[in-house]
Amino acid sequence: MAYGTNYYVPFRRRRDGKTNYRKRTGLVSGDRPRMVVRKTNRHIIVQLVTAAMEGDYTLVAANSKELVQYGYAGGLSSTPAAYLTGMLFAVRALNADNNAAVLDIGLHRAKKGARVFAALKGAVEAGLDVPHGEDILPSEERIRGEHIAAYAPERAANLVANVKETADAIMRELK
Repeated sequence: MAYGTNYYVPFRRRRDGKTNYRKRTGLVSGDRPRMVVRKTNRHIIVQLVTAAMEGDYTLVAANSKELVQYGYAGGLSSTPAAYLTGMLFAVRALNADNNAAVLDIGLHRAKKGARVFAALKGAVEAGLDVPHGEDILPSEERIRGEHIAAYAPERAANLVANVKETADAIMRELK
């Protein structure tokens, strides 16, 4: 990043590959809070974040680890888990009087049917207002976990019914 005789050192989070400041500026300057979706190797994390001069504030959060309390028996980093985590997040956000957000997927690739969009679909179906396009959301078969049940029937035979039961249990918490 040399500009003539001066050398510009990028911000540390940019050097580490953690933050795209051009995208962040566009998201932060809006009037809606951000629905931040992050995926790890083991979990899906969804947060409602607002920006301030002192730093970002997390208003509402949901983690896929919490799905076990609602009776979910599948993997915690799968597409159905992302959908249910998004639904749990939206119920908590609506109960806290936050009914709109804008999606922030960070440095994750915006690929059709990705897990970050499964979380978006869960939040939208629970009633949260998030602008999106319908063509990028995963199919209903992937949301229900039919692809997992077909691949590993001995471990995930009742996953489709379990996803529906867990979704019903989450939606009962909506006030």
